[in-house]
Amino acid sequence: MKYLEFIFRTQPCTETVNDVLTALLADAGFESFTEHEAGLAAYVQASMYDEAAVDNLLRDFPIADTHITYTKTEAEDRDWNEEWERNYFKPIVIGDRCVVHGTFHKDVPKADYDIVINPQMAFGTGHHETTGLIMNKLLDVDLTGKTVLDMGCGTAILAILARMRGAKHCLAIDIDDWCVRNSLENIALNHMNGITVKQGDASILEGEGEFDLIIANINRNILLNDIPRYVRNMRRGSALYLSGFYTNDIPVLEEMAEQYGLQPVQTVSKRKWAMATFIRI
Repeated sequence: MKYLEFIFRTQPCTETVNDVLTALLADAGFESFTEHEAGLAAYVQASMYDEAAVDNLLRDFPIADTHITYTKTEAEDRDWNEEWERNYFKPIVIGDRCVVHGTFHKDVPKADYDIVINPQMAFGTGHHETTGLIMNKLLDVDLTGKTVLDMGCGTAILAILARMRGAKHCLAIDIDDWCVRNSLENIALNHMNGITVKQGDASILEGEGEFDLIIANINRNILLNDIPRYVRNMRRGSALYLSGFYTNDIPVLEEMAEQYGLQPVQTVSKRKWAMATFIRI
């Protein structure tokens, strides 16, 4: 398949700016990213490229006083999974508690939880701040016997970790069929059972019953739209972990959550990205 290569020149060229740009481009269909001296190199299937979407996200870029330009060329044919493995996906080590790596990584350190992820350019390797924030939370709570919903599952890394931590059953949902296929592959790589993967959005939660924990790592607007749907699948005492948004989005998300009987418990952040925990009261 044909890919387009974009070189995004960011001013200022900071880690935060490039991280935010990566997340927004991933939402717009871009599949692979590498560092570039001027900012970021990004790749998208030619058939998936939406020029208006890219121009809109740059125009509405959420970090003030940031200037971004780009050039576009047709990328040469190459093994894109190999490109991703070599240039982007590096092992993640969370102390001695959890390590996330690909089948191609060697000399991986030992940890309590060893997760194998072959991302195939799907979002959710654990590198992004939002995924990392939730992973740290899952490592700190007792999930024994709990039922878990992972919305916007990406690679299913969070559902896999939840099962490793003792969750009874996980339902992983993503709107992207590529993510669904990759999630199934990663679940098999980790020899996990008790995880069901479905394609769709929050509308398919009708009839799924109640969950002890719902994880939604998506973006602010989708979260605001879907909070009422999540609440219908929560019992009193159920927890909701939201991420995929910036620290300045916390007040509007808390306001919406409180309208639907959710009590804010905790917010944590890393490089302007945030995660919020709520309990249904």
